[in-house]
Amino acid sequence: MFRNQYDSDVTVWSPQGRLHQVEYAVEAMKQGSATVGIKSETHAVIVALKRAQNELSSHQKKIYEIDTHSGVSIAGLLSDGRILARFLQTECSSWRWDYKQPVPIKKLAEAMQLKLQANTQYYGRRPFGVGILIAGYDKDGAHIIQTDPSAEVVSMHGTSIGARSQSARTYLERNVDKFEKSTPEELIVHALLALRDTLPAEENLSAQNTSIGIVGKDSPFNLLDDAQVAVHLNQVSTHPRTTAGAQGGAEPMQM
Repeated sequence: MFRNQYDSDVTVWSPQGRLHQVEYAVEAMKQGSATVGIKSETHAVIVALKRAQNELSSHQKKIYEIDTHSGVSIAGLLSDGRILARFLQTECSSWRWDYKQPVPIKKLAEAMQLKLQANTQYYGRRPFGVGILIAGYDKDGAHIIQTDPSAEVVSMHGTSIGARSQSARTYLERNVDKFEKSTPEELIVHALLALRDTLPAEENLSAQNTSIGIVGKDSPFNLLDDAQVAVHLNQVSTHPRTTAGAQGGAEPMQM
């Protein structure tokens, strides 16, 4: 993409009917490190690849708890992601104060959609350069909600966003029939196998660069610690890598 006379503001349309500022924000999401979300009948899992700027720095947090029944993972500009995670935490708190119960995931998705859309419509604002996966469980079952900077918010059985996420989506499409009846442990392994396919052949998942969050029936949202992550990675290591994970591509930015 290149700068042109039609990308000076988010409210400017090009002759082809495009909003270039929104497209630039979507591109920022695609350059962030990958995250994967899948669900079964009773549980939803999100896993994310954490990046460190160099060997001296810590890995940046990619998964946030927003309520006892839901959490989010982000791909793109981490600062934008933290703002949206805080927004969702506030929405959950307000709903609990008013109705004395957890907010339905559908209402949470609607609030996120309005928040994202406002920044694509009004002069002087910019779209959020981040995509978010919401994992939650309510009376309607488990949910995985995918959002992007264009304010497209959709419910998914399994999805991935971020750098090289097409490789992860290929794995999910091949195995989607297995997710519905999977146990929580099997669901985590499927998510990690999909995430592993987003890495170059010379890299691999580790307890330091991988985050796992899970929520489900009678199970509040839980962000696994390094020791718990390592147990699941040991299970993943017994599965051979697919050719998709060895394909090249643009190196993801530190997002």
